[in-house]
Amino acid sequence: MKVSAEKIENQKVVLTIEVEAEELTKAQDRACKRIANRVNIPGFRKGKAPKKIVENHVGKEYILDEAFDLIYPKAFNDALKEQELVPVTRPELDIVTLESGKDLVFKATFTNHPEVTLGEYKGLNVPKEVAEVTDEDVDKQIANFQDRQGKLVDVPEDTAVADGDFTTLDFEGFVDGEPFDGGTGKDYPLQIGSKRFIPGFEDQLIGAKIGEERELHVTFPEDYQAEELAGKPAMFKCTVRSIKHKELPPIDDELAKKVSTFQTLAELKADIRKNLQENAERAAENAQRNKAIEMATDNITVDIPEVMIDDRVDSMVQELALRLEQQGLKLEQYLQYAGTDISKIREDYRETAEKNVKTDLMLEEVAKAEEIKVGAEDIDAEVEMMAASYGATPKQVRKIIKEQGRLTDLTYTVLHKKTMQFIIDHIAG
Repeated sequence: MKVSAEKIENQKVVLTIEVEAEELTKAQDRACKRIANRVNIPGFRKGKAPKKIVENHVGKEYILDEAFDLIYPKAFNDALKEQELVPVTRPELDIVTLESGKDLVFKATFTNHPEVTLGEYKGLNVPKEVAEVTDEDVDKQIANFQDRQGKLVDVPEDTAVADGDFTTLDFEGFVDGEPFDGGTGKDYPLQIGSKRFIPGFEDQLIGAKIGEERELHVTFPEDYQAEELAGKPAMFKCTVRSIKHKELPPIDDELAKKVSTFQTLAELKADIRKNLQENAERAAENAQRNKAIEMATDNITVDIPEVMIDDRVDSMVQELALRLEQQGLKLEQYLQYAGTDISKIREDYRETAEKNVKTDLMLEEVAKAEEIKVGAEDIDAEVEMMAASYGATPKQVRKIIKEQGRLTDLTYTVLHKKTMQFIIDHIAG
């Protein structure tokens, strides 16, 4: 077999593969037998018709096409090994010569795996910066507990609406002097300061009393979901129907007993500080990890084929569709509700997809350079972790992996995790 390779633009390669006539003849014989086993030829049992009879029945071209299908997979794979190429797309095949008694010649065009030149990935200077837990941080957590224990009470008569109050409203909205769809509410609950309404709406209710009607003048945001209202000025006639405010309990030992298993406020604060410190440590470790991987990725030199980015975008869209389906929503419905289309989604995903592909290429190259391998014990550990997260047994998880043919993907994932850990373990200092 003879092979020649021509590299063209965008990482594309054209292999010209020549297979000896002798191999083509053998493949034709095998093709005849296969065809004889699956077609009905009058006067012969399946598989028993002679080669000449099969040729007369289906034609020489049909047999040659079948012979090509038998030859090209091995010939193509052998050519890839000889040229040390790794396709990232399926080959486009172009038959140059396919005739009995002559060498088979065909071309295979595909996008090749890009060459990656590693930069610095060991000894990266990425300090772990742990955020300081302050008394204010602890007090915020205590304030959250206090708020949850608060009770809504009616305000005294003649009390005006204040920031944070819980109100009920009647309102009617007008644009260009005309009511608009969705602009009317009756006994509508609204907490002042929640920013659930158009900017400026809630602020203009501060100072109003029960039964008082006010005219509120606002402007819809330019990106408002209802396009016919976006950017337009509006007037709302509002009447406050009720006002309640939240009565908060004192911050003391009694509050600590209500919201935790601790008997004193001091014990609760100490536990909150401990948890916040642990969270800060984890956040710092994650940030350090992410930064190291990002730096190692930025340090490589590679020309990424567009098709690899397109394929990753495809995967991200499929993952979105799957998540939506789990929530009982179709992708088309989501796009309609979000006021967007699939091309905009793909455009939004593209930058992330390119970064992810580049990171994967970096990790693959580091794994090769450091001879990082995945053993059976690594797969077992990953399966056990998956089982714990899914609430299943390792045996059940292995069965699913086998049924779905995902062992290669799992091995790939584990290899990336091990390589990431290698980079983290070799951070400077």
